[in-house]
Amino acid sequence: MKPDEVEFLAELMRVRAGHAIDRDKTYLMESRLSPVARREGFATIREMLGVIRQRGDDRLAWCVVEAMAAGETSFFRDRKPFQIFREDMLPALAKARHGQPIRVWSAGCATGQEPYSLAMTVDEEGAALDGVQVDLLGADLSSRALEKAQSGLYTQFEIQRGLPIRLLVKHFERRDEMWAMTPRLRSMVRWRRMNLNADLSPLGRFDIIFCRNVASQMDREAARRMLDQMARALPRDGYLVLGAGEQATDALRPLGDGVYAPNPAVAAAA
Repeated sequence: MKPDEVEFLAELMRVRAGHAIDRDKTYLMESRLSPVARREGFATIREMLGVIRQRGDDRLAWCVVEAMAAGETSFFRDRKPFQIFREDMLPALAKARHGQPIRVWSAGCATGQEPYSLAMTVDEEGAALDGVQVDLLGADLSSRALEKAQSGLYTQFEIQRGLPIRLLVKHFERRDEMWAMTPRLRSMVRWRRMNLNADLSPLGRFDIIFCRNVASQMDREAARRMLDQMARALPRDGYLVLGAGEQATDALRPLGDGVYAPNPAVAAAA
């Protein structure tokens, strides 16, 4: 890709999704955009970007943004957050909510492995929740990723990445060369296309938000705006889970291991 194409793409990503791209990684841009160009009938990436630039093709622009924003994911990725979810968050909230549902949001859920990992955890802990319902939402910018998530179909490679054999046997069935999740588990998660660079208030309040390895892909201002909105979406005893090494804003206070809670001092001053 030529410098003018890289600059156009960087600005498109910043404005549409708040994402910052590494301008030196042209190989990554080409690997993600070449399939989009072929699918849309263009001979080159340059031709495709030229149509967006000259005609303002909104649908095509979002195809490019979604492809570039695609995130890495796997079942029970990094494990520790799911242990904390099971051992600390769910028991504390089940006790505090007095029978009211616990709302959990997987933000930037990609192809669904994270929210399904949360669903499997909830299923395992069902008896310990004293009948408290857990509402799970998976949201992502990519409509194609969400289609895959909703299908519940995963390759052998995707299944092997992090899924314990016990849970594979319990929740999946072999379907030709793929593994299909049981309808019961699929029904535990709702899905929604969501741009985290937009106004998040229509989603309402959540008790737990998993937003891992998303802020680190965004420019500083967009990440700050997103995290501040998430802090406002949490109750005083809610939790926000970030990825390893990601930094929160003053609206959140650290609890350890990448887990944060709303900062009451900031909330009081707002």
